[in-house]
Amino acid sequence: MLLDYISLEYHETLMSPSGFYAEEAKREAMEKYKGEYILIVEGSVSPEHKGVYCTVSGKSNVELLKEAAQKAGLVIAVGSCASWGGIPHAEPNPTGAVPVSQILGDRQVVNIPGCPPIGDVMVAVIAGFVITGKPPELDSMGRPKTFYGQTIHDRCYRRPFYNAGKFAGSFDDESAKKGYCLYKLGCKGPITRNACATIRWNGGLSFPIQSGHPCFGCSEPNFWDRGFIYSPLSVVEGGFGWKGILTGVATGVALGAASAAINKKLREK
Repeated sequence: MLLDYISLEYHETLMSPSGFYAEEAKREAMEKYKGEYILIVEGSVSPEHKGVYCTVSGKSNVELLKEAAQKAGLVIAVGSCASWGGIPHAEPNPTGAVPVSQILGDRQVVNIPGCPPIGDVMVAVIAGFVITGKPPELDSMGRPKTFYGQTIHDRCYRRPFYNAGKFAGSFDDESAKKGYCLYKLGCKGPITRNACATIRWNGGLSFPIQSGHPCFGCSEPNFWDRGFIYSPLSVVEGGFGWKGILTGVATGVALGAASAAINKKLREK
């Protein structure tokens, strides 16, 4: 993709030029491909104190973002920091970090959250725009429906164990070795929308749950501030401003209802 199908005009750590020459190359590309180029933004934006926390060539990241987005054909926010503010946005958020979409206002932004995001999803979104000239169909949070239309729980290969009420009690007990569901170890797959369970990572090799670690919801907003990475959803209190997401692990239907309620809560935020 990078070497054969697109022209990477500007990337501070991949391009050969640096300093003045790098910035000049960016300016020239923005004029040459006005209205056609894809702007991919990584990282949150920090407008606090006039953007002093992140500057390039004497310009704040807020100014640089607005300038680059103005003539872009498509804006993509890559990763949870760019999509939601991420860990920099976590309390107490001293730099005032915010997502890309908050700075650009009404401008459409395609969010590809994840910490990190899945590379294949990034490639698919870019390739889709190059081929069709249109952004992908998005959900209410600006994410491509194709990849964020279902929860990880929906497609998890451990789902049958969940349905059968078979859960790992610790990371190294016999139930964990048998591949039982990681719900009781804090898996947030039921409330996390991403394609990890289907596309997986490293060329389709694996994903966190397959490697024995519960999903902690890194592609959802405010995942760091929830403070319950290793606590099961049924005992969480106050993470979303309400208590007792579930009263027990009774049925998959009950958890599905909780998942829908939680995602609604996140959208309202």
